[in-house]
Amino acid sequence: MEPMFRPGTVRDAETCGQIGYEAFKAIAEQHGFTPDFPSVDRAVGLLSQILMRPDVYSVVAEIDGQVVGSNFLWEGDPIAGVGPITVGATVQNAGIGRKLMESVLDRANARRQVGVRLVQAAYHNRSLSLYSKLGFQAREPLSILQGPPLKLELHGYGVRKAIVDDLAVCDALYRSVHGHDRRGEIAHAIADGTATVVEHSGGITGYATGLGFFGHAVGRTNEELKALIGAAPVFTGLGFLLPTRNMELLQWCLNHGLRIVQPMTLMSLGLYQKPAGSFLPSILY
Repeated sequence: MEPMFRPGTVRDAETCGQIGYEAFKAIAEQHGFTPDFPSVDRAVGLLSQILMRPDVYSVVAEIDGQVVGSNFLWEGDPIAGVGPITVGATVQNAGIGRKLMESVLDRANARRQVGVRLVQAAYHNRSLSLYSKLGFQAREPLSILQGPPLKLELHGYGVRKAIVDDLAVCDALYRSVHGHDRRGEIAHAIADGTATVVEHSGGITGYATGLGFFGHAVGRTNEELKALIGAAPVFTGLGFLLPTRNMELLQWCLNHGLRIVQPMTLMSLGLYQKPAGSFLPSILY
């Protein structure tokens, strides 16, 4: 039967989480990598949180009344992020993934988002092909890094929790590096208590919304990122994403005991500016 598409609700979390866990587990283990979700419960928990967020648009695919896939558009800022997108194992390679992507891209166009981005598992050939056909361009090779907390401080670079009064400075830092606003996501991280800032020479010169899968960071130089990584109590999820071409920072991380666990690719559609500083993307972008 032809799939039907509708907005998702929090009642879909359990089914979508189960599908997401199984789909990511199957493709990751097929290629010898760690699955994105360690358990069904973690997948359901994440999907529950996403489905409750007013700044995330969700679309669910159904066949004969049964949920078979879902996708999400994070639309709280001018650049929208996509994911996680999942399709049930029994209906993969039937065009549902493409229609789920087209649905969120139609939504982004209707909202006049200036760009859409995503991060793709570099070992997954089918998703790379799909996103390329839809117009996305590969922008940056990424490496996910994981390991024990480093528990180190960089001389002259102090790290502390971000507060509401830091929002404008952090957003200005992001704009100076990437050329567009990300105020909504930064504000959400400050409210959640996950955001941190780096202070150097009397001012804020870097920040992170979190060091892990869903966190991003920017700094004027690599020193700010080293300070943020060094102060992180944990690297959430599979780990944090680091641009592989930033060899100085990558080597620093490896020399401090962190390890590469997976390659990924940052892809964009619409507005994109070459970063003018040091950065760590999230799984969204």
